[in-house]
Amino acid sequence: MPLVLVALALLLLVALFLLGLPLSLVRRYRAGTARRPARGWVAAFNVLTLALSTGLFLLAAGVASLWVPAALAYTLVGLGIGGVLGLLGLAATRWEATHRSLHFTPNRWLVLALMLVVTARLLYGFWRAWSAWGSTGPGTEWLAEAGVAGSLAAGALILGYTLTYWLGIRRRLLRHAA
Repeated sequence: MPLVLVALALLLLVALFLLGLPLSLVRRYRAGTARRPARGWVAAFNVLTLALSTGLFLLAAGVASLWVPAALAYTLVGLGIGGVLGLLGLAATRWEATHRSLHFTPNRWLVLALMLVVTARLLYGFWRAWSAWGSTGPGTEWLAEAGVAGSLAAGALILGYTLTYWLGIRRRLLRHAA
């Protein structure tokens, strides 16, 4: 009987996650495209924490490359593409400067594209991991077959984009203050 309750609770959690996913995506999109004031301490804090996160992410990708071929290479490529997208995002951002403040509105299409990339990669990763779970033969690693390198690249793309974007906001704020 307790095993049935655990299975039902697990099934309920999965159903709630699947039902909440569209709502969370809409909320994330709205928050990502909102007009915001550019504040120096927020930009500095974001740059610092994102730089730390990127360093730890690269370290984790390096460790993962011991079991997953090309995990570090995929991560570096994703980070580079994310950096280029961050520069594109800065160029496409709408800036509103007054004598006292600076406001910015991120480009809606770029935010939507990045959100869809992450969502698609997440869903594909779940599907691929499920498929690889039972189909790996002897001598093959389940982790390598599950598409971990591609997931690391998608995560690095977002980290590269966000770090570059906030570095650009920080730079723009410093120029605005001068």
